[in-house]
Amino acid sequence: MGSIYCIMGKSSSGKDTIFKLLLAREDLQLNRIVSYTTRPIRSNEKPGEEYNYVSIQEKDKLLEDGKVIEIRKYDTVHGPWFYFTVDDGKIDLENNDYLVIGTVESFTKIRDYYGDDVVLPIYIEVDDGLRLSRALERERQQASPKYEEMCRRFLADQQDFSQEKLKAARVTNLFNNDEDSVKTSEKIAQFIKKRRG
Repeated sequence: MGSIYCIMGKSSSGKDTIFKLLLAREDLQLNRIVSYTTRPIRSNEKPGEEYNYVSIQEKDKLLEDGKVIEIRKYDTVHGPWFYFTVDDGKIDLENNDYLVIGTVESFTKIRDYYGDDVVLPIYIEVDDGLRLSRALERERQQASPKYEEMCRRFLADQQDFSQEKLKAARVTNLFNNDEDSVKTSEKIAQFIKKRRG
């Protein structure tokens, strides 16, 4: 039976970089679960890589068809954005291990759907000052920077990833990423290999 490793962390914690580094490792043979979102695509993103970008109508149809495993709504300064995981027939746990990026809330719902023994949390920690600096640098590189939304996300993450929520969700696999995402991804790779035995 395969496993689903759910990478979590506050915005600008480096989870996207670590996600890509782990997927690129041939020794891990991990497959990606691509989440869905209704938010606008960023200038450096490609459909089907970071997310499956869908309209509100497409999201509603997936909900109606009973294919949505979990869904989160964020009331942004640009209106509501939805992020969600879909049982789209691409997950084969008999033969593969998977990697997905999520929140504490999405992790618990995916774990409830597939089982405690299948879905494992990986939490990326970063100093808040460093995170804010990284977020600002990333936003500056966008064609149309959304600084107000960046600030909203930064503050919302304090609640969404509070110690109480992490504890309640039984998230205990913590990896610090203050220094170097390559080193952090190596530590996570060793964790995955140990899990496999």
